[in-house]
Amino acid sequence: MTFGEQPAYLRVAGDLRKKIVDGLLPPHTRLPSQARIREEYGVSDTVALEARKVLMAEGLVEGRSGSGTYVRERPVPRRVARSGYRPAGGATPFRQEQADGEARGTWESGSEQTLASGAVAERLGVKPGDRVMRTRYLFREAGEAMMLSTSWEPLDLTGRTPVMLPEEGPLGGMGVVERMAALDVVVDNVTEEVGARPGLAEELHALGGVPGHVVLVIQRTFYASGRPVETADVVIPADRYRVAYHLPVK
Repeated sequence: MTFGEQPAYLRVAGDLRKKIVDGLLPPHTRLPSQARIREEYGVSDTVALEARKVLMAEGLVEGRSGSGTYVRERPVPRRVARSGYRPAGGATPFRQEQADGEARGTWESGSEQTLASGAVAERLGVKPGDRVMRTRYLFREAGEAMMLSTSWEPLDLTGRTPVMLPEEGPLGGMGVVERMAALDVVVDNVTEEVGARPGLAEELHALGGVPGHVVLVIQRTFYASGRPVETADVVIPADRYRVAYHLPVK
C-alpha cells in the first residue's frame, strides 16, 4: 500500500457513507447486502463485512434482526449551552430555561452517601474511601433523554447541614454556588474539561443510544479558594447534541 492509500474496506465504507450523506441512500433504506457490496466494488467478503462494521460503528446504519442492515435516521444536532452566566434567583441555567412556559424540559434525580473512589477523591482533594454525597441526574427535553450528570460533594463540608442533599432542603435545586454560600463558602472558580469516548452500556440505555455510540463527557469542578467543593461528570449523546460555550470577556 502506497503512502496515503486507504485500505479497501475504508474506501468502500467511504463511498457508502457519501451515498448516505448525499441522500442516495436515505433513512430506512436497506443497505446493499454483503454479496452486493462484494460484486459492486470487486472486493472480498471480508472487506465487505468490515466496511459494514465501520458504518455501524459510526452510527450511520443499524442492524434489524432477521431483516438486514438499514440506514439510520440522522438527527439534527441541538445545542446544550454552557456558560458562566448565573440567572437571577439562583437557579441553574437549565432550570431557569425550564421556567419558560414553552419549555418542555424535565429532570429526575437521586442522592446517596457513598465512599469516594480513587478518581473522585483526587478530583475533590480528599482521601479514597472518604464519604461523599453522590447525586445522579437524568435530564429530558420534550420527553427525550438528553443528558446525564453525576456529581460528588465531600460530606466533611456539607454533612449535617441544610444543604447536604443538593435537591432537598431550603436551597434544594439552587445550584452549587448558592448552596455553598449558605455555608459561608465562596465559590470563585469552575473548570470544565470536555472529552469524548464510547458510551457505557448503562449510559446508552438511559440516553436511548446504541452500542458503539460516542458520548461527550464534561468533567466539571467547582472551587472555593482553591479547594474543590463539587465535581461532576456530565454525559451528552454526541450524535444529537453540540456543546456551546458562552464565556464572558473581562
